[in-house]
Amino acid sequence: MMTPGANVLLISQLAASDRTRSASYAALGVTVGAGIWASCAVLGVNAIFQAFPWLHLALQITGGLYLLYIASRLWRSGNIALDGNAPQVSAFAAFRLGLLTNITNPKSALFFGSIFAASFPVTPSPLLQAAAVTMIVINSLCWHMLLAYFFSRSRIRVAYSRSSRLVNRAASVAVGTLGLSLLAASLREAKS
Repeated sequence: MMTPGANVLLISQLAASDRTRSASYAALGVTVGAGIWASCAVLGVNAIFQAFPWLHLALQITGGLYLLYIASRLWRSGNIALDGNAPQVSAFAAFRLGLLTNITNPKSALFFGSIFAASFPVTPSPLLQAAAVTMIVINSLCWHMLLAYFFSRSRIRVAYSRSSRLVNRAASVAVGTLGLSLLAASLREAKS
């Protein structure tokens, strides 16, 4: 969760651009996505991906294209003025943005699947499975809400407003790179 990826970039950018409320709803969306992926991992989504590799490939391509879409929006965004008039993203749109950013990243499923495969007993109890998913959800919620809080602090927002175009372009390049690497991995996977 702490690795700077699309989720971290989304929440920090929303919070730093005077959209604290939107960042909090995006954090909730990311958390729901983490809960879905953790639940899928506990239920064996890796087995489904192995049985139907095209499904994994389709999800990777969708995720890569979505990240490129987000990157293009970040690139085109202008400077942010902290005059209290920053356009807010609706609660539903911010939640959806957070959820889609997380859910279109199949690396989350693979990450949780490999963690659970390495740490769970051969036949984990339902209580252990539920506790693991609950722990993932709580950790995700705390971390992403902390990001929303931290990046919405006055000092961070002022620094961001001074260089928002540059920061958004750098974030665009980072998110675009993630999207392109996901598409490249998809291409390599399709060839093999």
